[in-house]
Amino acid sequence: MRILILNQPFHPDVVATAQIAKDLADDLVARGHNVTAIASRSIYGQSGASLPKRETVDGIEIIRVGVSVFGKKSTLGRLADFANYYIQAALRGLFMRRFDVVICLTTPPYIAIVGLLMRTFRGSRVVYWLMDIYPDVMAAHGMLQERSLLYRFLRRLHRSVLKRVDRTIVLGRCMRQRLLDQGASSDGIEVVPVWSVSDDDADAGDAPAPDNPYRVEWGVDDRLLIMYSGNFGLAHDVDTFLDAAERMKADDRIRFAFVGGGKRKGDVEASVRDRGLSNCILAEYQPRERLADLLAAADIQLVTMLPEWWGLVVPSKFFGVAAAGRPVLFIGPEQSEIGRSIEEWDCGERFSPGESERLAGVLTDLAGRRSDLGPMGRRGRERARVAASRRVCAGRIVEIVEELARPGARASVSSDSVAPGSGEGRY
Repeated sequence: MRILILNQPFHPDVVATAQIAKDLADDLVARGHNVTAIASRSIYGQSGASLPKRETVDGIEIIRVGVSVFGKKSTLGRLADFANYYIQAALRGLFMRRFDVVICLTTPPYIAIVGLLMRTFRGSRVVYWLMDIYPDVMAAHGMLQERSLLYRFLRRLHRSVLKRVDRTIVLGRCMRQRLLDQGASSDGIEVVPVWSVSDDDADAGDAPAPDNPYRVEWGVDDRLLIMYSGNFGLAHDVDTFLDAAERMKADDRIRFAFVGGGKRKGDVEASVRDRGLSNCILAEYQPRERLADLLAAADIQLVTMLPEWWGLVVPSKFFGVAAAGRPVLFIGPEQSEIGRSIEEWDCGERFSPGESERLAGVLTDLAGRRSDLGPMGRRGRERARVAASRRVCAGRIVEIVEELARPGARASVSSDSVAPGSGEGRY
């Protein structure tokens, strides 16, 4: 079977969508399929990076298209870059040998339209793998008003895409509900969480090892280390945990580590500097091969999401840190996928945005009873490795792809959809 993956970030990029797309491609190749990815020559967050136009990595043919001449720092630049990718991906996809299935992610937005062109003119089946929902995220960004003509046009366009793809995959129950609230049909929508790094992640144990390389490098010693790792994006609440860190800066038993990048990382760095938060450690994105050590370095992991982003995104880091056996403190909506999973799995605690005083109080309390952290982390690890492992989640997407390629395949949801809250089974 010939399979095409459309997403700007791909290997060797370290952003989450690049990593999970590569994982899925690896698993499809292992099943004997021919996999091609059309990606960008640039790397997220690295100005001037230019990857080879074409190469084969681990049996995956990677075709990379050029970036625009405008750059990505302005809205105009990003739109030009998106347009460049749309055009080049469409030309290559339509004029290459026919693909049986096209898997479309959401960077850039609406790239599934290219998949639908290939469905119309080449007979390919289309899997729409939503990492976020447009144009709603543009409203949450403040880029568009919901009453504007452009927003309403883009909403209708997205509804049309949903009706025409063969299968839609969302990351959580909240995303599925958001689509249903907008009038989407439940037929063909499946919930499949984003998995952790791999099924064979090293067991992080119930507590960080004293010789963990990150704890040694950062001079943490036996202090309680609370970590936020990954993307500091516009969907994430950084103010609540920064306010909590300021409340606790005199408590030498506790350290915070903020690791990663993104649009709000600069805000975090400036706040740490301006407030004199000597209890905070700052670091850039770490190589994927060091991720297990990074997650294992923390006693507690932080995950955040602003309420207006409910159902638009599901921060994928939750499943990875839960699989690593670390308790999770979540700042975000109660009815989000993560809020529900924390309650169902009993692996942490949820806070509303702005509850910095309560967060600081809970962390102060946990610093005095660290024996409670081990059981909390074990519960999350057990559930994550059943409900959100790569074997289960990527395996389900592989099944979807193979089902669609069979003659006479329908776009209805099978009974094997993955349910993060309860293990495996249909929503």
